[in-house]
Amino acid sequence: MTTTFPATSKSHLRPDADEEILAKLGYKQEFHRAFTPLEVFGVAFSYIGLLPSIASVLFYAIPNGGPLAMVWGWAIASGFIMCIGLAMAELASAAPTSGGLYYWTYSLASPRCRNFLAWIVGYSNTIQSITAVASVDWACAIQIMAAVGIASDQAYATTNEQLYGIYAALVLSHAILVSFGTKFLARLQRIYILLNVCLCLIVIIVLPIATPSVYRNSASFALGGFTSLDGWPSAFAFILSLIAPLYTIGGYDSSVHMSEEVSNAATAIPWAIISSIGMSAILGWGINVSLAFCMGADLNSILNSPIGQPMAQILYNSLGKRGALALWCLIILVQYIMGSSCLLVGSRQTFAFARDGALPFSQYLNRINGYTRTPVNTVWFDAALVLAIGFLAFAGTQAIDAVFTIAVTASYVSYITPITTRFVFKNNFKPGPFSLGRLSFPIAALAVSWMVFMIIVFFFPSTARINAEAMNYTVVVLGGYMSLAVFWYYCPVYGGVYWFNGPVSNLAPSIKGGYGDKDLVRERKEIRDTDLSASVIYS
Repeated sequence: MTTTFPATSKSHLRPDADEEILAKLGYKQEFHRAFTPLEVFGVAFSYIGLLPSIASVLFYAIPNGGPLAMVWGWAIASGFIMCIGLAMAELASAAPTSGGLYYWTYSLASPRCRNFLAWIVGYSNTIQSITAVASVDWACAIQIMAAVGIASDQAYATTNEQLYGIYAALVLSHAILVSFGTKFLARLQRIYILLNVCLCLIVIIVLPIATPSVYRNSASFALGGFTSLDGWPSAFAFILSLIAPLYTIGGYDSSVHMSEEVSNAATAIPWAIISSIGMSAILGWGINVSLAFCMGADLNSILNSPIGQPMAQILYNSLGKRGALALWCLIILVQYIMGSSCLLVGSRQTFAFARDGALPFSQYLNRINGYTRTPVNTVWFDAALVLAIGFLAFAGTQAIDAVFTIAVTASYVSYITPITTRFVFKNNFKPGPFSLGRLSFPIAALAVSWMVFMIIVFFFPSTARINAEAMNYTVVVLGGYMSLAVFWYYCPVYGGVYWFNGPVSNLAPSIKGGYGDKDLVRERKEIRDTDLSASVIYS
């Protein structure tokens, strides 16, 4: 299959341009292009789930810098996150396909290593999307129990069994919702945007008005107060606090995986990436400033709240029981929406990877439901894996926390690779309608350097007082998963090195996909060899 970056700067203006561009990338149009540019922005924005995500990661910011880290750490991290988004947006504009990152990697890397790199990116991107659902739904289950704690005046104790039961119900309901048709899912995004923005504005505007004077902080404390409660030196504590904005404003590739369901994808996708990051950065900064002014000066009492959630305790102090419970229920609703968006995006990534025969059971996972025109099989496949991941909670808090951080570290592995391959290998990359011009390389270099640095930071434990329970097992989980992916690639006889040939065209009627099909493998090799002989991409 010829993997190209077609010239899209003019053709994107024609009504049939999306199908033509997709055909040049080697795929036939299978989805309904029911998403408008606004709605694909909604997918990315609801995937970020700004306020619920901030609520979930205050544990990182409050003890590692306090208000100074919340306000200025957010601003600093947002600039670097925008660099990553810009570099990704340029690639997305040039080749808008659901496979996204691993497709770009294959297209831009040297023929000597492109199969392996595409394999690694595809598997890291797939685990990222699945663990994102797990982390969001587990956080939602915790938030539901926090609501019970508020309503019962902290008289109710939660067990892991109860949390898992709620978690399983959330996952299954998301699977049902995401199995609906494309048009229905697209229209939902408008509601999601409205709910997310309204919730953010409530906290930014109403919280400072309603907070009693005893909990209001001075400007010097809110904007400059620094606290390190976990034993790390001040500078490193501040660096650790950056995990909060990085976890919150993540998954910028979410709109990329919707490329085959949106109209004018070569323009809509890059702007969805940039605008979702930009809006999240601005609103998130406003939320953090509001919290810093309204959370009181006793940070230990917030962290050790009997409710179990720092954000819930702040709202309880400011709004009272009824007000906090009402607002917390809205946060839970938006967190639920976030989980559905994560599963929607994850199912498209899994489908794209299975379409190219890279996953076990690909012959079942690469099917489009004839009624809904959506990949229902991959929706339920991802949901089953998410349910399995939830059992890690019974192994301890640190085990399930590793799922939260692997969603970011695995995504960085899949982001770094295509951005890097564009510049380190010889290729004829053709920019799409969105192009950074001469700024492409410096922005990409800054983005990659930042991600490499922060991956290392993500491997550190949250506290300097280390024991077996306080260890950060992200490196173990991520390393173990990636080791399995490498082993699966080089496994004797059955490994991907024998049959995986990167993106495979499905334009030819005889090619239907299917893991383990020897005839299919032979056809893939013949097509690849034929296309490469005529390709002008590589030297």
